[in-house]
Amino acid sequence: MDFLSWWQTLPSKMDPILISIGPLRIYWYSTMYLVAFGVVYILCSRQIKNNSFNKINLEQFEDLLSWCFIGLLIGARFGYVFFYNFEYYFSNPLEILLPFKYYNGNWIFTGIAGMSYHGGVLGVVTAIWLFSRKVNLHLFVLADFLTSAIPLGYFFGRIGNFINGELYGRTTESSIGMYFPNAGDQLLRHPSQLYEALFEGIVLYAIIKSFNNHNKLGFNSGLYVFGYGFFRFCIEYFREPDAHLGFIFLNLSMGQLLCIAMMLSGTYIWYVGKKETITA
Repeated sequence: MDFLSWWQTLPSKMDPILISIGPLRIYWYSTMYLVAFGVVYILCSRQIKNNSFNKINLEQFEDLLSWCFIGLLIGARFGYVFFYNFEYYFSNPLEILLPFKYYNGNWIFTGIAGMSYHGGVLGVVTAIWLFSRKVNLHLFVLADFLTSAIPLGYFFGRIGNFINGELYGRTTESSIGMYFPNAGDQLLRHPSQLYEALFEGIVLYAIIKSFNNHNKLGFNSGLYVFGYGFFRFCIEYFREPDAHLGFIFLNLSMGQLLCIAMMLSGTYIWYVGKKETITA
């Protein structure tokens, strides 16, 4: 088999299950979540240990990361419910948090499917804000600290999406396209998960790292929010819109509309950070 054939059929060769022991199954996607938090932990704890960031100690940082993990899960789930499928979950509220679905008079185990990145961001921001009040620090101080590492962790999350064969791209005639079994067709599609992993993960991490500046309040966090919104907005032109939503406004997907809000928010963060720095 030549490289091109191997590449285009790669999704069908990947098993989303990492480990299977009897009824116990550990999926690559959930494992990648843990890897992502592990990467953020290593990068941020290194800054604390070498004293390049001394606003909180290592124990406090570990608490903050726990808060963010909980905030991410709650925010991502409720973000999906409100942004992408509100009508359905309004009629079936128990399915928001319960991993079961009522079908033909029986409860069927389905797991919890559907997470929204933008909702996850709101959950993490809420967690950081609550923790910042606890340790008496400005929200942007902790946000700037975390966002210098978060994109590299995010890279692994998108790799998890790729292994799952989900969030695939639009059809293409380019040789870079792949056949995704979950799409239910035999059409080449953009591996948009890999585009996101590259640009929203590695490239954005490199940009923030090259400009990394904890002395300008809100700089890192504003750059992350704006940068993610910009890259995601562009990549959405290659990503298949959610089937039940399609295009929302002016041929823009829900993801793109939310990314416009992110870019505006990033600009606002810079404005507020600069204003508060001058005032201080």
